[in-house]
Amino acid sequence: MKIKQRIEELVQILDKANYEYYVLDNPTITDQEFDKYLRELEQLENDYPQYKLAGSPTQRVGGEVIDKFNKITHSIPMLSLPDVFNEQEIIDFDNRIKKAGFTPEYVCELKIDGLSGSFHYHDGLLITGATRGNGVIGEDITHNVKTIKSLPLKLQKNIADIEVRGEIYLSKQTLKDLNEQRKANNLPLLQNCRNAAAGSIRQLDSKIAAERNLDCWIYHLPNPEDFGIKTHVEALNFMKDLGLKVNPANRLVKDIQGILDYIAEFSTKRSELPYDIDGVVIKVNNLDMQKKLGFTAKHPRWAIAYKFPAEEVLTKLTDIIFTVGRTGKITPNAVLEPVILMGSTIRRATLHNEDYVNEKQLKIKDIVAIRKAGDVIPEVVEAKFDRRNGDEIAFKMIDECPICHTKLIKKENQVDYYCPNEECPARNIEKLIHYCSRKAMNIEGLGEKIIEDFFNLHFINDITDIYDLNKHQKDLMELEGYGKKSIENILNAIEQSKKNSLEKVLFGLGIEGIGEKTALILAKKYKTIDNLMNMNVEDLQQQKDIGPILAINIYNYFQDAKNVNLVNKLKEIGVNFNYLGQQEQYNEFITNKKFVITGSISDMSRDEIEKIISDFGGQASSSVTNATDIVIVGDKPGSKYDKALKLNKEIWNQTKLKEVLSQINNG
Repeated sequence: MKIKQRIEELVQILDKANYEYYVLDNPTITDQEFDKYLRELEQLENDYPQYKLAGSPTQRVGGEVIDKFNKITHSIPMLSLPDVFNEQEIIDFDNRIKKAGFTPEYVCELKIDGLSGSFHYHDGLLITGATRGNGVIGEDITHNVKTIKSLPLKLQKNIADIEVRGEIYLSKQTLKDLNEQRKANNLPLLQNCRNAAAGSIRQLDSKIAAERNLDCWIYHLPNPEDFGIKTHVEALNFMKDLGLKVNPANRLVKDIQGILDYIAEFSTKRSELPYDIDGVVIKVNNLDMQKKLGFTAKHPRWAIAYKFPAEEVLTKLTDIIFTVGRTGKITPNAVLEPVILMGSTIRRATLHNEDYVNEKQLKIKDIVAIRKAGDVIPEVVEAKFDRRNGDEIAFKMIDECPICHTKLIKKENQVDYYCPNEECPARNIEKLIHYCSRKAMNIEGLGEKIIEDFFNLHFINDITDIYDLNKHQKDLMELEGYGKKSIENILNAIEQSKKNSLEKVLFGLGIEGIGEKTALILAKKYKTIDNLMNMNVEDLQQQKDIGPILAINIYNYFQDAKNVNLVNKLKEIGVNFNYLGQQEQYNEFITNKKFVITGSISDMSRDEIEKIISDFGGQASSSVTNATDIVIVGDKPGSKYDKALKLNKEIWNQTKLKEVLSQINNG
């Protein structure tokens, strides 16, 4: 019954969105949200066809036609293209065509973020312009189309009858200029190029459209066979010869790799273009092949639209839940309606602490904007206050641990709440997970789920129990999903972890404030755990990057008899507490420099590069700031590369990196 209710709910959401967009000309949800709901509905209808509703939005190409303009029926329907969102879906598209018996070439085109239009010429003169509308019937916008200076009123060749299709858009500079004028006149600012273009072309007064300086790229000839054309590239050149504006970025590619290279190239160049794009259109070049592949009820089978991952997307904050960390810190977390962001599905995002939630005035059931901080970690940017309808629920910070129900405490001069119960199961599990993690003791096989299972079964209650796990080997192999080989691999990884260098176990102990990099600094400085344990607060503060709070945390940790006992037990077990790495060496390119790495580097992992930087006295950071000295750029770099250019930072490409490493190896 829940599936049926969700389908009905999605139909209502999409019908309302279609009406507001096409009839009222007043959209209240974004394209990204619409796409998300539509894909969910399509999937549910495929899985549960018995619940599919008559008149479902999935049956339609678009929505209702607004009544502000006269209607025009398209002689050939203006179908939309199916969207794809990742490399695998592009590969699947290619494979489907090959399975149909074809060896295709493709034309890649930039997907302009504007408004689709159809333009009809008779005896070489522009006679009508129309919007796509619902794909079959559009709106007559001829009076506004004639104001587009890049669209010729008369073709360079006198052709009796021809229809061409393209994208009407507003350039970034035009939007900037318009908003400066509107600001000076105390008018509301235009939100983005796409909405500004759509609003301009739907004006009853053509003077307004003329003032907006609209532009247009032509990308499609509906009836190429009438002109003896055999390929899409020929059609583009034919339309260009007529004096129509065709995008020079269009490219013929031979195979799937050509498509992926084109996408990678314009993912990087996207911000440099004078107009907005939101993806890449991929079409089979051969028109006879297109004809044989044909159409579905809604889409051509010979074309797709790859949509770039959104840099910022909207979704609903369905709940705020609380988790307990290894130090007892309580963290509020956003539970989100699943949404695709930069290629991955996001369901959760940290809200850090009570102050963070209150500063952003977040409420449960808010529509929120999220993005990936540093292109990696999802974060909630803001609540959309104008989308509230009164159903939202105010945030309230909890006052007791969600696991053990101990009263929470708040440390002096800190924003975080803590569970003070050191025996809290959640704290203990998190400590174990942290100790075994890749950047700590790197015990492969002991992941979060397995540690939680072993903790609940009382095989592992604290860190030292990890090294006694071999005593339970027979019992473990009787558990479902744990075979002899998998248990042996875990035990071997546990034994191997005893040989780790001091910084690994120091990080794994979970001393508050000691991260991976600080652990390495301390290990290099003090060489053994005993030397570190004998330091007082003043001694610790003399060390680079150790502030007063961290110095106190380290000192207090080793004043606690339980922690000293843990270290001594681990020593007895055979865990190494000596620094095994090499001492810092000098290199003119690396020593005392701060680095950021973005993109993928061939032949080397990011961890390997960061280790070399550390070995030679440099520092690797995750974000580009004014303090950054050098940014190492690999394939498909993210926004860090753009920021490095903006801040005029030194850039190392892979060739430069390898030159420096070669000098080190030969030195």
